[in-house]
Amino acid sequence: MRFQLLGPLALADGPDVVVLQPSKPVILLAALLLHANSTVSAEYLQRAVWGEDQPATARAALQTCVLRLRRLFTKHGVTGTSIEAVPGGYRITAGPPTLDLLGFRDQVRRATALAGDPEAELYTLKDALSLWQGSLLANVRSDVLHRDEVPRLSEERLRAVERVCDLLLGLGRCGEALVDLWTATRVYPGHERFHEQLIEALYRTGRQSQALAEYRRVKGFLLDELGVDPSPSLRQLELSILRGEDLGAGGGSGAGGTRGAEGTRGAAGIRGAAGAVGALEPAPATLDPGSAPQGVQGVVVPLPAPAPVVGPVPAVPHFTGREAEAAAMAARLTAPPPPDAGGQRPLTVLVSGAPGIGKSALAQHVAHLVRDSFPAGRLLVRMTRADGHPRTADEVAAEVAAALGSGRAGERALLVLDDVVDADQVRPLLTSPDLAVVVTSRMGLGGLIATHGGWVHRLTAFTEAESYALLLAALGTERVEAEPRAARHLASLCGHFPAALRILTARLLTRPGLRLGDAVEWLGDDPLARLTLTDSPDHSVSGLFDRALGRLDPRLSEAFLRIGSGPPELLGGTGSTGGPEGAVRKGSHPPVPEDVLEQLADAGLLEDGPPGPYRIHDLLRAHLRRTVRIRNRRTEKV
Repeated sequence: MRFQLLGPLALADGPDVVVLQPSKPVILLAALLLHANSTVSAEYLQRAVWGEDQPATARAALQTCVLRLRRLFTKHGVTGTSIEAVPGGYRITAGPPTLDLLGFRDQVRRATALAGDPEAELYTLKDALSLWQGSLLANVRSDVLHRDEVPRLSEERLRAVERVCDLLLGLGRCGEALVDLWTATRVYPGHERFHEQLIEALYRTGRQSQALAEYRRVKGFLLDELGVDPSPSLRQLELSILRGEDLGAGGGSGAGGTRGAEGTRGAAGIRGAAGAVGALEPAPATLDPGSAPQGVQGVVVPLPAPAPVVGPVPAVPHFTGREAEAAAMAARLTAPPPPDAGGQRPLTVLVSGAPGIGKSALAQHVAHLVRDSFPAGRLLVRMTRADGHPRTADEVAAEVAAALGSGRAGERALLVLDDVVDADQVRPLLTSPDLAVVVTSRMGLGGLIATHGGWVHRLTAFTEAESYALLLAALGTERVEAEPRAARHLASLCGHFPAALRILTARLLTRPGLRLGDAVEWLGDDPLARLTLTDSPDHSVSGLFDRALGRLDPRLSEAFLRIGSGPPELLGGTGSTGGPEGAVRKGSHPPVPEDVLEQLADAGLLEDGPPGPYRIHDLLRAHLRRTVRIRNRRTEKV
């Protein structure tokens, strides 16, 4: 059993994770784990649990909390870890294998000792950052811990992220560093080192004008918001860029070692998927509700840790919604092969839909439902790299073969091919009669279904009932049913979009005193800006949509921006989901070719109407309009 502290407080047993329901014993556990192997005074524990205004019976109530926590350990089979009463307070014993915070610190120490080997140091730091799994202590309702402990832990992570970016720059892998730095600089606008790294990475990838524009942007922010000038190192970097100096050999990265050409990779690679950094990684598709072990009351985990490129299918905590789809998929995967298959074609199920709609979560949930039917194993296979580029069919096939080994003759295995980009990635894997395959993809993959058969489940936004059920599961019945109208309004503001709902619930869990009615006004002011996690910035609705647009052909992306920011007739309808902004006289815009609309629909970015044959989700339309406004303002300034 392992305690997970770097995210919602949870107990993990292999792939199974139980996120603990908010309670006073859970606050006590968090306070003890934050100071594992040390005596924590009773006075501090009382402040953590009850705040500065403690009840007169706080000491006796603390002893009751300790007893309840010990019962919780017994209930979940926690062995080898106990809470000791020691003079002056309590102590819990843990080590790197049993507490992720200690594991993170141990890996950081190992990385420091590898300072002479940049590749090895980078690998070790990325391994450490992979332990961060979302909003810190999201289910721990303690103002004292969030005030005193969370900022300190966040600073440890930021130092590690900063060092990883230094190493990437030092190794000449500026493109990889950009993935994290774009987000980090927007979430931490006052963190000058991130800005310095971003500017250097832009310059060294041949984008001098963007680098200078970024310098002007951060300079303006520092002057307007803080009343200070950029640091001397930032000013020196601007001067070096203006002079056209070569930063490739030393630059400002401080990474040590010799910098190679852009795109150079170490022989070992980084966990098979080099690129993003720990909690700043592009959001995995499993942002959607998952499943917890039956009978366990938990809180929705918004941000599961990134899975290996090929590995066991992880459980998705506390799955809600998609009951009909899950039942249909499970029935199809466990049914006998169709008569016309001839034993030579695997069973294929395709789950498609928009980014963040819940494809991966549904596929992984179903994989656990049918586990008894696949004794040879169930594998999750990531089909894209961290930068969004597809992995080749040959390398995937080789890794799958290695993971399955010789197998057991006649026994079936299940592959979940996650985030497939095109049919050619999949076809070489559909060769064994002992394999069943679940494919998740933003693309429709009609060609794959035409040549290999199978069933398609195209996901759309949640129903109102599913959204409400998610809020109940995440925030607790007491909080939601105290303000049911506000809860439904929040779900509506999120457009019943699973990724948006998951981010919202994570934010609300970190603000247990915020009334849902007040949250309605707060979210309604600027949903796109609010639907982001400040300590895990790549988990945002805008970032999700930006990454989806980044995968499109540039001409298709431009067409989509025009459609999303234009009037409704561009989608072939007379109405609009985008509000009064779309009220432009019909005929004032040239029509969009049908093949363009079909390609966007196939990419999961357009949904079936009404109104018209197609429509755009409200959140996506709002993002497209904001993107166009920002671009227009930049053009005007130039």
